[in-house]
Amino acid sequence: MKFRVLLCASLAAAAALVSSIALAQRPLPALPVQTYALGNGLNVILHEDHTTPVVAVDVWYHVGSKDEPAGRNGFAHLFEHLMFQGSKHVGEDQFFQFLERAGASDRNGTTSTDRTNYFETVPSNRLELALWLESDRMGFLLDHVDQKTFEEQRKVVKNEKRQNYDDAPYGHVSQFQHDALYPTSHPYHNLTIGSYEDLDRATLDDVRKFFQTFYLPNNASLVVAGDIDPQKTRALIDKYFGTIHRGPMPQVITQAPAVELKGETTLQIDAGVELGRVYITWPTPAAYKPGDAALDLAANVLTQGKSSRLFKRLVYDLQIAKDVSAYQASAQLASTFEISATAKKGHTPEELLKVIDEELGKLRAQAPSDAETERAKTSFETDLIFGLERMGSRADLLNHYHQVTGDPGYFPKNIERYRVLRSADVQRAVQSFLPEHKRVVAIVRPDPKAPACGVLKGGR
Repeated sequence: MKFRVLLCASLAAAAALVSSIALAQRPLPALPVQTYALGNGLNVILHEDHTTPVVAVDVWYHVGSKDEPAGRNGFAHLFEHLMFQGSKHVGEDQFFQFLERAGASDRNGTTSTDRTNYFETVPSNRLELALWLESDRMGFLLDHVDQKTFEEQRKVVKNEKRQNYDDAPYGHVSQFQHDALYPTSHPYHNLTIGSYEDLDRATLDDVRKFFQTFYLPNNASLVVAGDIDPQKTRALIDKYFGTIHRGPMPQVITQAPAVELKGETTLQIDAGVELGRVYITWPTPAAYKPGDAALDLAANVLTQGKSSRLFKRLVYDLQIAKDVSAYQASAQLASTFEISATAKKGHTPEELLKVIDEELGKLRAQAPSDAETERAKTSFETDLIFGLERMGSRADLLNHYHQVTGDPGYFPKNIERYRVLRSADVQRAVQSFLPEHKRVVAIVRPDPKAPACGVLKGGR
């Protein structure tokens, strides 16, 4: 039996070595791009791929909730909604109708702490339509927005907050965590969804000022990716975007002081839910900074797959948790690493926390096996490559690389930063960035008298 165990261990190590060599020897995939800027400052990124007859148009405005002036929390998100309601040459609620008739897909917009994006994928012969629509709302939104449109979209945003936060199980936990992780002076202190008070206080003049400050061609980047003729595409972009006037460069936030917790903060939360839950969060390095990729691998080792350490202990062996997850939430200024687990009926969040701490202690004391690390690396590389299948996802990734790294062709470098990692790097990241007593722990206990979103009972 001892020989069999040693043999299995040797085979596993050999398989990991072979996997590591195979991974390292595979050529790094690339996303070829052409980049240039219009006279008004609009950065343009073209990516040509004739695999399918579609084109993705993706516009990033480099403004997110981190850039909102004091007392204006939620404005970036509000503008995401306003941008779809019409512009000078596009009537009220006509934007999506134009795209639907053209056979578009992936048409939407999103807001984050760091940016606001708008995107659509169209048949390649309808590229001009997509460019016209995006240019009209970049250059002529304020010719359409009036008090009625503003009031309607403010109600929509407030209702979205009610649905996703105030009326959602565990919905207020993220706000309590943000308050504990980020001081009020930090750009990430406020949630992107916005606050009722600031939204109610806003006026149409405030909206106009926000647009005129941030929604400028010189504060935006445009990606056109897919079945394109670069020369013809350049001509169309110049036709529709070239005459839009630039403005004074806005003061967007590109760096912030590192967040350092002095100790452990425990948040006691009562919620009208059936099952208790524990959340553990740490401030961690920003996207693409040293340690960021290694923490991605640590999250994978801990909770990805049924054989992962926390899933196996909590869900399979002890059967005290319904689910468990871990992830490195990477962002431009700072990131957070979070582990959350939901207790099974009859078990408590404290039981889950004890086991989580045991497994983290093991990772701090001893590096994960090479087999675990190689599985995690292969998983991330596979996910990154499969994520390129949809042209819209590819276009958005190019814009993301452009804003955060300054290099829209960063994809092979992104792959490489995982490939070079070893098990010892994962261990060091856990030791350095996930200390046991410098973190925020949120304990959510079921209470039928409390709202489902949760009520903060106290902290220490």
